[in-house]
Amino acid sequence: MNWGKNITLAIWKKKDKTKEVPNPWKGIEIRPIPENYKVLERYPIREGVAEVVIASHSSRTIEPEYFATEVQLSPEEILLLEKLKDILSKELEPPRIGEEEEARKILLNTAEKLIKKYGKTFRKFDEKSKEKIFYYLDRDMTGFGPLNVLMEDYKIEDISCDGLNVPVYVWHRDYESIPTNIVFTDREVLDDFIIQLAHKSEKHVSSAFPILDAMIYGKHRLAATFREEISPRGSTFTIRKFREKPFAITELIASNVLSPEMAAYFWVLIEHKANILVAGATGSGKTTSLNALSCFIKPRMKIVTCEETAELNIPSDNWVRFMTRESYGLGSYKIGEITLYDLVKTSLRYRPDYLIVGEVRGEEAFVLFQAIATGHGGLSTIHAESIESVVKRLVSPPMNIPPSHIPLLDAVALIERVNLARPSSEGKTYGRRMRYIWEVEDYNKYLTIAEWDPLTDSFKVDFSNSSVLDMIAIRLAKTKEEIISEIVRRAALLRMLVRNKVFEVGDVAKEIYSYYMEPEQVLRKYGIGLEVIQMLVSEGMGIQRNVEKLFIEAESFGMERLEEVDEDRVAEIILNTLRAQKGYYPFWKIFVETPAPKKAVFKALKKLKESGAIEVYESAIRLMEQ
Repeated sequence: MNWGKNITLAIWKKKDKTKEVPNPWKGIEIRPIPENYKVLERYPIREGVAEVVIASHSSRTIEPEYFATEVQLSPEEILLLEKLKDILSKELEPPRIGEEEEARKILLNTAEKLIKKYGKTFRKFDEKSKEKIFYYLDRDMTGFGPLNVLMEDYKIEDISCDGLNVPVYVWHRDYESIPTNIVFTDREVLDDFIIQLAHKSEKHVSSAFPILDAMIYGKHRLAATFREEISPRGSTFTIRKFREKPFAITELIASNVLSPEMAAYFWVLIEHKANILVAGATGSGKTTSLNALSCFIKPRMKIVTCEETAELNIPSDNWVRFMTRESYGLGSYKIGEITLYDLVKTSLRYRPDYLIVGEVRGEEAFVLFQAIATGHGGLSTIHAESIESVVKRLVSPPMNIPPSHIPLLDAVALIERVNLARPSSEGKTYGRRMRYIWEVEDYNKYLTIAEWDPLTDSFKVDFSNSSVLDMIAIRLAKTKEEIISEIVRRAALLRMLVRNKVFEVGDVAKEIYSYYMEPEQVLRKYGIGLEVIQMLVSEGMGIQRNVEKLFIEAESFGMERLEEVDEDRVAEIILNTLRAQKGYYPFWKIFVETPAPKKAVFKALKKLKESGAIEVYESAIRLMEQ
């Protein structure tokens, strides 16, 4: 198969007639893989017609480059492709947002009918040629042309074109920011490409309106500038890719973005209409986390979301979605503009139980705080890198939140893209982690509830001083220990959902909604013993000293058990678990990961410690001796 060669102007000679074959991709250079490059990885995008090759110069330090390679067309196939595109572009309407799959089916079905209708013209092309032609037809008319491989690559998070004669860059999940083999070499071609992207998003871009911020189909976010109006190197664009299916909270737990206990803590807060901000830098995962947390909202609660681009996907029918609208006036006259401030004001008339704002950065923050002051629950994101910077942004222009309103916030979570001390289970040396959860007691007074430990890639959780849980306990006429035990139960359920690979948002929401109705039944379904938790709580155990033991009891009860307890076998399982972690491992997790009764695990741990095979911290030894 002919992969990765440049497409150039071709000459087709037949019966002494010379016919120039058009180059449909003129102005865009797709560079081949140099012969002196070493292939690091390759994986298919569409089997047989498109693949990705990651390669680097063999004689240099490894600097990966991204090569989008596609099967090449012969001159005859190019002529046929152009003929089909010409006919279809006159007969078919461009797809609208949300109708792409239907448009793709109509396109290919119509092309099939044309080939049958003009059978004599197309008779010389076999099925392989037809597959290649249909790929390019789909890619150019309903896809993204030369960037289609990048758009369909699930490992790409961001695509960026910085101007003419500069490689298009991508943010790859495994190799981070790397250049591709795609280069725009013609000014008009780049301008036309951006205009086409604007049309796909049903927006307008021109010299009069040179900045574009839109959503293209697939829910990908597009930011672009047009010509040299504001960028000296010509038109530019960036596409932030979003998964077709949003991340479920269980996927974030499985990826160790946060722990089950942290997720369960948010679950309890959100159930009681707490006000939460997710902070972080660009691309850290704020919106992804916000979207995942929204599945904890009770199914009967009314949700209103306000966004600039539609990024949220709430698994609820009782959901009103608002989006901003840009001005269509010129100069200082903002005719028809609808801002986030307008949307948040309007949303209050809908009596939402939960008001979710995609991101606060302007005067809409003041209205949001007015809303949460009157009893509405609030969820939002903000660009900041610490709790101090969050509060500084809130009290400074243009948000202008009075310091007296800051305590209306219940919790702030900070998510970051971090370097890992050791590779993750996927072999990555970086990842996204929820580094902190703080509770806001007062202006400039914060409590740390959870913290990520970079050395062990684990989370330290302490609910003992939580003022929000104190308020929830008073509201429910319960003790704080009972609220913490409820967090333990929900953490156990979330961990079991992860263990059972329940990763579809709809399936996770279904289990959460079922838990709201019949908690005991759902816990029994996953083998989580309520009597153990109730027994521990009824004993009046202290919070700080025994929260880890509560986790052990809750998680170890009801796990799949070895039919016959073999102490040597249990010890072997524990050692294998520790070897896989290559270092420190939380004591209570041993009980989660070992399919044996708790007493058998204790015996195996003592045996391993006495033999010198493992080291155990003093705090864990005390638990073992109890």
